[in-house]
Amino acid sequence: MAWLLVVVAGLLETGFAVCLKLSHGFTRLWPTVAFCVFALGSFGLLTLSLKKLDVGPAYAVWTGIGAAGTAVYGMIFLGDVVSTLKIVSITLVIAGVVGLQLSGSAH
Repeated sequence: MAWLLVVVAGLLETGFAVCLKLSHGFTRLWPTVAFCVFALGSFGLLTLSLKKLDVGPAYAVWTGIGAAGTAVYGMIFLGDVVSTLKIVSITLVIAGVVGLQLSGSAH
Protein backbone atom coordinates (compact mmCIF):
# COMPACT_ATOMS: atom_id res chain seq x y z
CA MET A 1 0.00 0.00 0.00
CA ALA A 2 2.84 2.41 0.81
CA TRP A 3 4.34 1.94 -2.67
CA LEU A 4 0.96 2.69 -4.23
CA LEU A 5 0.95 5.99 -2.33
CA VAL A 6 4.40 6.79 -3.73
CA VAL A 7 3.25 6.05 -7.28
CA VAL A 8 0.17 8.27 -6.92
CA ALA A 9 2.32 10.97 -5.30
CA GLY A 10 4.70 10.76 -8.28
CA LEU A 11 1.81 11.18 -10.71
CA LEU A 12 0.63 14.19 -8.72
CA GLU A 13 4.18 15.54 -8.95
CA THR A 14 3.82 15.42 -12.73
CA GLY A 15 0.59 17.38 -12.32
CA PHE A 16 2.16 20.08 -10.19
CA ALA A 17 5.16 20.46 -12.51
CA VAL A 18 2.91 20.88 -15.55
CA CYS A 19 0.65 23.33 -13.70
CA LEU A 20 3.72 25.27 -12.61
CA LYS A 21 4.55 25.85 -16.28
CA LEU A 22 0.94 26.63 -17.18
CA SER A 23 0.70 29.17 -14.34
CA HIS A 24 3.21 31.44 -16.11
CA GLY A 25 4.97 32.43 -12.89
CA PHE A 26 1.79 32.18 -10.79
CA THR A 27 0.08 34.84 -12.91
CA ARG A 28 -2.79 32.57 -14.03
CA LEU A 29 -5.29 31.71 -11.32
CA TRP A 30 -6.53 28.21 -12.17
CA PRO A 31 -3.19 26.63 -13.05
CA THR A 32 -1.82 28.16 -9.83
CA VAL A 33 -4.70 26.69 -7.80
CA ALA A 34 -4.19 23.31 -9.51
CA PHE A 35 -0.46 23.51 -8.76
CA CYS A 36 -1.22 24.00 -5.06
CA VAL A 37 -3.70 21.10 -4.98
CA PHE A 38 -1.35 18.71 -6.80
CA ALA A 39 1.66 19.77 -4.72
CA LEU A 40 -0.14 19.35 -1.39
CA GLY A 41 -1.52 15.99 -2.50
CA SER A 42 1.85 14.80 -3.72
CA PHE A 43 3.78 15.83 -0.61
CA GLY A 44 0.99 14.55 1.63
CA LEU A 45 0.96 11.08 0.06
CA LEU A 46 4.76 10.92 0.07
CA THR A 47 4.74 11.83 3.76
CA LEU A 48 2.26 9.05 4.53
CA SER A 49 4.28 6.51 2.57
CA LEU A 50 7.46 7.39 4.47
CA LYS A 51 5.90 6.00 7.65
CA LYS A 52 6.49 2.53 6.15
CA LEU A 53 9.26 2.96 3.55
CA ASP A 54 12.93 3.84 3.55
CA VAL A 55 13.36 7.47 2.50
CA GLY A 56 16.02 6.92 -0.20
CA PRO A 57 14.18 4.50 -2.48
CA ALA A 58 10.79 6.13 -1.87
CA TYR A 59 12.09 9.61 -2.69
CA ALA A 60 13.92 8.34 -5.77
CA VAL A 61 10.79 6.59 -7.06
CA TRP A 62 8.67 9.70 -6.38
CA THR A 63 11.04 12.03 -8.21
CA GLY A 64 11.64 9.53 -11.01
CA ILE A 65 7.95 9.15 -11.73
CA GLY A 66 7.50 12.90 -11.58
CA ALA A 67 10.46 13.61 -13.85
CA ALA A 68 9.61 10.94 -16.42
CA GLY A 69 5.91 11.79 -16.36
CA THR A 70 6.58 15.49 -16.78
CA ALA A 71 8.97 14.90 -19.68
CA VAL A 72 6.52 12.60 -21.46
CA TYR A 73 3.60 14.99 -20.88
CA GLY A 74 5.67 17.86 -22.22
CA MET A 75 6.56 15.96 -25.37
CA ILE A 76 2.98 14.84 -26.01
CA PHE A 77 0.97 17.90 -25.02
CA LEU A 78 3.26 20.93 -24.69
CA GLY A 79 5.35 20.70 -27.83
CA ASP A 80 8.62 19.81 -26.11
CA VAL A 81 11.28 18.47 -28.44
CA VAL A 82 11.18 14.69 -28.93
CA SER A 83 14.50 12.96 -29.51
CA THR A 84 15.88 9.47 -29.32
CA LEU A 85 18.27 10.50 -26.55
CA LYS A 86 15.41 11.97 -24.50
CA ILE A 87 13.32 8.80 -24.87
CA VAL A 88 16.30 6.58 -23.96
CA SER A 89 17.02 8.79 -20.94
CA ILE A 90 13.41 8.59 -19.74
CA THR A 91 13.58 4.81 -20.14
CA LEU A 92 16.75 4.75 -18.01
CA VAL A 93 15.05 6.86 -15.32
CA ILE A 94 12.15 4.40 -15.25
CA ALA A 95 14.57 1.45 -15.09
CA GLY A 96 16.34 3.12 -12.18
CA VAL A 97 13.03 3.73 -10.40
CA VAL A 98 12.09 0.06 -10.79
CA GLY A 99 15.50 -1.03 -9.52
CA LEU A 100 15.31 1.23 -6.49
CA GLN A 101 11.78 0.12 -5.74
CA LEU A 102 12.89 -3.50 -5.84
CA SER A 103 15.84 -2.73 -3.56
CA GLY A 104 13.75 -0.86 -0.97
CA SER A 105 12.48 -2.63 2.08
CA ALA A 106 9.42 -1.86 4.17
CA HIS A 107 9.83 -1.60 7.93
